[in-house]
Amino acid sequence: MKVVSKPKSASAQKAHQHWERGVTKLKVKEWAAAFQSFDAAVKLQPNDPLYRLNAARCCLELARFEEALVHADRAAELEPGSEVAAFMRVRAMHRLHRNAEILQVLAAMPEAQRNSREYWVAKGCALQNTGRHQEAIQAFMDALMFSMDDALSHYRMGISFYELELKEEASECFRTGLLLGLGHNALHVHGMLAYAERENCRWPQAAEQEAQLRSLVSAAPNNARIITAPFAHITLTDDPLHQLKACTLMSNTWLDLKPVVRPNRTGNPQRLRVGYLSNDLHQHATCVLMCEVFEHHDRDRFEVFAYSTGRDDGTAMRRRVIKAVEHFVDLQGKPDHQIAQRIADDDLDLLIDLKGYTAGNRMGVLARRPAPLQAAFLGFPGTTGAPFIDYIVGDPLVTPLSHAAYFSEHIAQMPLCYQPNDRQRPRPQPMTRAEVGLPENAVVLCGFNQAYKITPDVLDAWVDVLNDLPEAVLWLLDWHGQAKPHLLQELAKRGIGAERVFWAPRWDLGKHISRVRLADLFIDTWPCNAHTTASDALWAGLPVVSLMGETFASRVAGSLLNAVGLPELICTDVRQYRRTIVEIARDPARRQALRERLDQAREDSPLFDSERFTRDYEALMVRMIERMRTGMQPTHLSA
Repeated sequence: MKVVSKPKSASAQKAHQHWERGVTKLKVKEWAAAFQSFDAAVKLQPNDPLYRLNAARCCLELARFEEALVHADRAAELEPGSEVAAFMRVRAMHRLHRNAEILQVLAAMPEAQRNSREYWVAKGCALQNTGRHQEAIQAFMDALMFSMDDALSHYRMGISFYELELKEEASECFRTGLLLGLGHNALHVHGMLAYAERENCRWPQAAEQEAQLRSLVSAAPNNARIITAPFAHITLTDDPLHQLKACTLMSNTWLDLKPVVRPNRTGNPQRLRVGYLSNDLHQHATCVLMCEVFEHHDRDRFEVFAYSTGRDDGTAMRRRVIKAVEHFVDLQGKPDHQIAQRIADDDLDLLIDLKGYTAGNRMGVLARRPAPLQAAFLGFPGTTGAPFIDYIVGDPLVTPLSHAAYFSEHIAQMPLCYQPNDRQRPRPQPMTRAEVGLPENAVVLCGFNQAYKITPDVLDAWVDVLNDLPEAVLWLLDWHGQAKPHLLQELAKRGIGAERVFWAPRWDLGKHISRVRLADLFIDTWPCNAHTTASDALWAGLPVVSLMGETFASRVAGSLLNAVGLPELICTDVRQYRRTIVEIARDPARRQALRERLDQAREDSPLFDSERFTRDYEALMVRMIERMRTGMQPTHLSA
């Protein structure tokens, strides 16, 4: 934007001088100093759109997004039809998660201003962030018409293909973005690509990306600030120190964020104030596991806050969790700093993050330290690598104290199993094998983990078992259609025909639990076990055989089996795993005995005793909080 007239009044001259000083500071990226000058110019000449836009730009750099939007809105009012003002508004709204409003701003722009890469990228991002992925793909394609070598647009288009469960298309977009050069985003996209290829069971391509991940993480300095894909590292690898470093690199990206201001508490309230932060407080596996804990919290001792950053899906689970907690705070669409301040204002003793590095997380909230004590729980099966998370809630099996070097957090152990369970989940109902297309007299080996958890080593073990058990069939989950042909191809290479493989579509929880009971054994994966899937199988009365490794994600099913009273089904090497499956498959009486033990466990096992779990969990939280209240630093808390 050019200055169209020379300043005339003394006020205008003074404002112009402030603006010139601001431009000087802006050129060397001294954002705070630049803003001071532009703000002074705005105060003297509040109706000058140039000063407003410069102030807005500095506010964006300083993460003062509401102020940026105020200035950009005013600039747009002062200069209707200004393309610069419109895009400044869009950038501010993007940082405030106001995607629906972005689409309105873009729709109001004159046709002549829509013919640009910036327009289509902005539209694609807003469509993507509102779940309109098919339209987002078209918008990114339109952006690429202006610049086919725009690596970020290829990557963003890949995200939308991924969300539409077109993993192969997503992989090609990620690969193209990497070839074109994604700079500091490269490690993250290598992780996304490795994960997508594993989801499709395209193992040679996945192995190439996993090798890249190891190399890039190993080469990075420990204090580097690099965006990674932590969930890929946690679930695809079996090296806990590699996982710790990948997560630490990610957590480093938030270290410059300033803590929010918390109230100066005088004395401690009688009830302990505990908050939960999650994007999943609706019909989601995490909420299903947690809801009965919310319901059993002792309100005489605890004042419970739930901070929801996710959607209201209108389900019974959403209504149930709202009813279960004392304070349900809907913060969907709010920026991190606003959420952090709201939590700080509630003056908590302890904030529990239920997300970790899973979709929709708000680690940027936790980095601002809204609570004096912060803990990670349930949602992410591994370390966060974050210095602003004090504790990770585990148990003696998933987080033994001998593994403390693998965690940035202090380990806080539940006495038996870290995973809560909901006794109100649907119980298995009568169903026949014919209803789901299974052979009546076969030994059915159920492998209902998602395809990314199936590795060549896992499939080799399953094939060995099938060769030992000619009467057995494999029952797999058809999570998304693109993995199925690759898995069938891999099985065929190993001599197993498609007639020995049966496929289960995705069903709602009640029907799923009923059909799981039709199998004879659940055969688990490694290095990432079944987690909620394993507890669903045990609840249904289906025995689970699991192989335990060295990482949190590889020990969850073992923890569940230990809590349900079946430690003999936990294996520590592949030979024992194969032998255990074959022995149980050949012994109908043993299978029946295991099923009867699980049917009884549904009634009296500690794994499914939510009230007992909640009392133990509350006792653990009290230990954390009492240390903090008495001035002691966090430490490992053994069971």
